[in-house]
Amino acid sequence: MIRRLTLLALSLSLAGPAVAQTAQFDDFRYQGRSLEQVKPGPGEYLNPIVAGYYPDPSVTRVGNDYYLVNSSFAHYPGLPIFHSTDLVNWTQIGNAIDRPGQLDFSGRAISEAVFAPDISYHDGTFYIVNTCVQCRGNFVITAKNPAGPWSDPIWLPFEGIDPSIYWEGDRAYIVNNRAPDETPRYDGHRAIWVQEYDWRAGKMVGESTQLINGGVDLSKKPVWIEGPHIFKKDGWYYLTAAEGGTSVNHSQVVFRSKALRGPFVPYAGNPILTQRDLDPNRPHPISAAGHAELVQTQNGDWWATFLATRPYAEDFYNIGRETFLLPVTWKDGWPMILERGKPVPWTHAKPDLPASPAPKLPTSGDFGYVDGFDGNKLAMPWIGIRTPKTPFYRVANGRLSIDSGAPLGDRSGVPAFVGRRQQHVVADVATTLTFTPARDGARAGLAAIQNDYAYLFFGLTRIDGQPRIALYVREGKNTRDEAAPERLVASAPLTAKGPVTLSIHAKGGMMTFDYQTGGKPMTLTSDLDVRFLSTARAGGFVGTVIGPYAYTPR
Repeated sequence: MIRRLTLLALSLSLAGPAVAQTAQFDDFRYQGRSLEQVKPGPGEYLNPIVAGYYPDPSVTRVGNDYYLVNSSFAHYPGLPIFHSTDLVNWTQIGNAIDRPGQLDFSGRAISEAVFAPDISYHDGTFYIVNTCVQCRGNFVITAKNPAGPWSDPIWLPFEGIDPSIYWEGDRAYIVNNRAPDETPRYDGHRAIWVQEYDWRAGKMVGESTQLINGGVDLSKKPVWIEGPHIFKKDGWYYLTAAEGGTSVNHSQVVFRSKALRGPFVPYAGNPILTQRDLDPNRPHPISAAGHAELVQTQNGDWWATFLATRPYAEDFYNIGRETFLLPVTWKDGWPMILERGKPVPWTHAKPDLPASPAPKLPTSGDFGYVDGFDGNKLAMPWIGIRTPKTPFYRVANGRLSIDSGAPLGDRSGVPAFVGRRQQHVVADVATTLTFTPARDGARAGLAAIQNDYAYLFFGLTRIDGQPRIALYVREGKNTRDEAAPERLVASAPLTAKGPVTLSIHAKGGMMTFDYQTGGKPMTLTSDLDVRFLSTARAGGFVGTVIGPYAYTPR
């Protein structure tokens, strides 16, 4: 029997003064491991390099330093920024969206808002160009220090998603996905365009030029050409982009031209990265590879970061799309990340770069951490849902205090929830909580959330005037889903005063929920099917986020 990993331990004190709508957490502990149990050898690194829900990686080099930014959609704070010197060991240094006044995610579904950012550097300033889907569109933010603070958005007047900046001398050009210059011929028919960006004035100038219509071969109806990046090498302009959508048909393709505005010719060997041709039933697959960005090291070598997924069965994965790394080889003037038909390797020889110190908080392999809520603010990896209008939590004296917010499922509000990404298929979290439910329906504990309509809650509540341990689930989709109401899976009375320990054991698409009171361990529910937290069931683009949550009805 595989050892269960404790995913949550909550200590609930029912004695003492009533705290009504405030829940107090003393710590948060996480331990996780992969199912594959692959170990890198000497001089090797392990994929993914940033595990869990960290998709759409964009990477840039400044001297000997590398910076990475990922999508975060309607989670706040957003756009996590990482630093490395070796492309393998990454340390989070900031969140580019970290002030409520920067962007307003009100009413946004969790898989809307900030998509596929691009990070670059020019003349002493870092640039992120990005799209806020359903919240004003495309924008640029800047910073002198990549750790922040980042500026308020400069909004850009063009349609589409996934912009990136190509710098040529002192001029900037933005390339992005837009509608084609004709009536779309089929669903998913998009195009890649370029236009000059006056970075001093903060505005678009000149004409827009369509570079790619549809994808590599329009006659084959390619879909969702997106995530474009342009770079120049040996007199050629190279344009790389994702094609096929971000699921199992995902791929990376490349074109080149002697002129920035084309015509661009596709590589005969496209795609330069995909896993769609491999047997989906192979053991421990890496799937859905694409959305790559190439970077040249100070030694002249080329590498690519890209997203991919690790399904635990079929196309089920609860932890989201992750960041991977592979070298780029060049042949006859064309780049190749991975030959078609080859699986993404779990391990590879490290880049020839000065080693970064091992990060205090690992991002790859099996790892764990303890957050004791020291200081007066949450650590950088903590995220909530949508932009908070007013603070709902406080960190002080080694304790996280959470007041009531909107209920889960209310997309017009902000739930009193903060969480960390589930980064392993098998994981464990622990925390200590003090909470007195003020009335029926009040609850505090841990929520595991994929979207507003696909989540579970396990913790303390009050039912018919009595405090109980309860497990609620909602198995909806990524859009408004009234057809999937929340339901009570199981509950048990709290018969003893004093601390109560709650544990969630996660493995693949199953979870078991244990609790302990008066020194006696008990199981509330075992082997619950939680595939409703997977992208395959819930839709969207994010992974499961787990953390403290509190709610008291008015």
